[in-house]
Amino acid sequence: MSRSVLLFSGQWAQYPLEELAQKLGDWGYQGLELCCWSDHFEVQRALSEDDYCQQKLDLLARHDLQVLVLGSYRVGQAVCDRIEPRHKKILPDYVWGDGDPAGVQERATAEMLATVQAAQKLGVGVVSGFTGSALWPGVIGYPANSPAEVQDGLRDFADRFGPILDACRDAGIRFALEVHPGQIAFDLYSAEMVLEAVEGREEFGFTFDPSHLHWQGVDPVEFLRRFADRIFHVHIKDLAMTLNGRTSVLNAYQPYGDVRRGWEYRSPGHGGIDWESIIRALNAIRYEGPLCVEWSDAGMDRDAGAEEACKFVKRLDFPQAQG
Repeated sequence: MSRSVLLFSGQWAQYPLEELAQKLGDWGYQGLELCCWSDHFEVQRALSEDDYCQQKLDLLARHDLQVLVLGSYRVGQAVCDRIEPRHKKILPDYVWGDGDPAGVQERATAEMLATVQAAQKLGVGVVSGFTGSALWPGVIGYPANSPAEVQDGLRDFADRFGPILDACRDAGIRFALEVHPGQIAFDLYSAEMVLEAVEGREEFGFTFDPSHLHWQGVDPVEFLRRFADRIFHVHIKDLAMTLNGRTSVLNAYQPYGDVRRGWEYRSPGHGGIDWESIIRALNAIRYEGPLCVEWSDAGMDRDAGAEEACKFVKRLDFPQAQG
């Protein structure tokens, strides 16, 4: 089994797509998970301009690159979150509008529906993204969510994302929620509850990113085994824990790169994640999708790190035993 190695373009959004494509070709990547912001992919232009998607595909093809996944994290976050002023910095102006929370959520839902249409037009089979969560302030905050409030929050998610999943079903698109703190599903048991809330809809699954499970103490391999048929996409991102008696897993208020943090994202192979066990588990569940580097490392040059990461993943991805 040889899986395609992609780069998620979100961390490179300040580069014009054409410039990034040149870099990716030189580094050895085979494609992208294309973010739906900056000039990388503009959903409304994809729907309003007949040749927009083909121009993107042609540009990437010149560098032997494919688009296999669309990443819609920013707008998806606003579908279920409790909208606050901080959301303005991640949303397009036409989604933020006047900032009225109900209006923002309504426009975010409309943009997600448009994203599904754009993915179909682009020929992409998976939209990976966030959902946001009305429950998150009570997950690790005070007062905690009561069991009744948890059930209400899960129903709210299912109601708000129902039309988006309907659109995915009709378009032949799968939606992959990245299991991540701040989302309606952030660990193994919350993922079980979310899957139950949508009644096991076939178009709903997960983007597996072991870095977000690792610092919570969840074994990423156990997650893969539990959701063998729901892993629609895989992010490759490493993480190093540095709990020294002063630092914490919640990282106080410290930015990435600060020595007072209890964990940091690392370039693949430079953290504490057991990648061989993860590849063995992906082989065991017969995951055949791409492996997508979501590069993040405050202590390493980005271009050098991304090139090294591509080589690391290609070496890492060994085939399953036959027979």
